[in-house]
Amino acid sequence: MTIASTKTFRGVSVPTFGIGTWEVAGQHVVDAVTDGLAAGYRHIDTAQAYGNEEQVGTGLKKSGVARDAFWLTSKVWIDSFAPEALRTSTERSLRLLGVDHLDLMLLHWPTGGEDTVRRALDALATAKADGLVREYGVSNVPAGMLRRLFEHDPDIFADQVEYHAHLSQDALLNTARARDLMITAYSPLANGRGLIEDPVITQIASEANATPAQVALAWLAGQESVTVLPRSTDPDRRRENLGALEVELSAEQTARLTELSQRNERYLDPQQLAPDWTDE
Repeated sequence: MTIASTKTFRGVSVPTFGIGTWEVAGQHVVDAVTDGLAAGYRHIDTAQAYGNEEQVGTGLKKSGVARDAFWLTSKVWIDSFAPEALRTSTERSLRLLGVDHLDLMLLHWPTGGEDTVRRALDALATAKADGLVREYGVSNVPAGMLRRLFEHDPDIFADQVEYHAHLSQDALLNTARARDLMITAYSPLANGRGLIEDPVITQIASEANATPAQVALAWLAGQESVTVLPRSTDPDRRRENLGALEVELSAEQTARLTELSQRNERYLDPQQLAPDWTDE
């Protein structure tokens, strides 16, 4: 299995690996973005709720990388889903990030019911028409809801979800493939919950002459509909993660990791925000 450094969805090219910035603050964000771009990343992910868009923008400016050379994603928080608030918050995100448009703006959680989400998607469609965002989509949306939302708006470009080798997303991937939609995996190393110590992964790492983190990331990145957001404040670890692009997994190794994912262990499940994950 070889991994492409970029993937194409509906004619739009997106870098396969991005820098996640959830729970990264202050100078750590500036350094992660600046160093990540220097290391070769060309995909940055943030969100209004992370409280670090300004620091991401500082890192982008400090890097010296041209705006058209990187993919930039942010997310609208749930208190800004009303059309006027969504527009205002999107414009504020652009100011903080120091850019004139986002490549992708997502609705952070499908909170408030599907009608609320549909209205927010309509507002994002207007933001796209006005040039504020290139593409738009959702986050934390299960397959059944995604299909229903897609019936309302077939321009939904992406769904960002928790996805790793302890959590299968088969139903969501099937939905994405049928609609040429991007699935972005956040917490691809299970947010430090023991994934890289899993004996299946450590054994495959030994066989593949790679680190356990690289194996877990390569399994995700090798899937045609998936982009990946590893997060690290350590420069060496960022480079190690990006090195997953060079890891080749056999069909048998890939199958073992796919079987491992059937454990279906979800580690991020805020009850006040989360949808019905069984909606497939």
